[in-house]
Amino acid sequence: MILLVDILLWAIAIVLAVIAGLRSQSLLRVSVRQGVIDFFRLIPRIALGVIGAGFIAALLPQEVVGRWLGADSGATGLAIAVVGGAFTPGGPVIGFSVGAAALKGGAGAPQVIAYITAWALLSVQRLFIWELGVMPPRIIWLRIAASLPLPFLAAAGAMLLGRP
Repeated sequence: MILLVDILLWAIAIVLAVIAGLRSQSLLRVSVRQGVIDFFRLIPRIALGVIGAGFIAALLPQEVVGRWLGADSGATGLAIAVVGGAFTPGGPVIGFSVGAAALKGGAGAPQVIAYITAWALLSVQRLFIWELGVMPPRIIWLRIAASLPLPFLAAAGAMLLGRP
């Protein structure tokens, strides 16, 4: 499956490169240069996130993680995961690394799914840094109200689809 995704991503990149090259050679050069710069900026962050997740997983006591976020932690575990996801700062390197570390540390898959969904949809830092300064308050509260049940629904959906 991973190989299929890799092939698809490379195919998309090649098609986009051909389109950029057909528009202009300078656009292609600028695009490739910017892509290479972004690649070298992201690699250290991804490496730190993955290595950090390994340290977190090794340091987390499995009995504590299992008790609070394990498959048998129920609604309390889901609520803890949702609050943790909402308050986790940073981008995908942090959010997914913490989720991976929690799985390695004994957290249940539905709890990690709720964590990742809350991290993506209910980010408190994004609320204060971006939304409150840009969006009308009514839109913000409607978005929060509409998004709040989604981490719980994602966890429930995962449990219904099969014991993850």
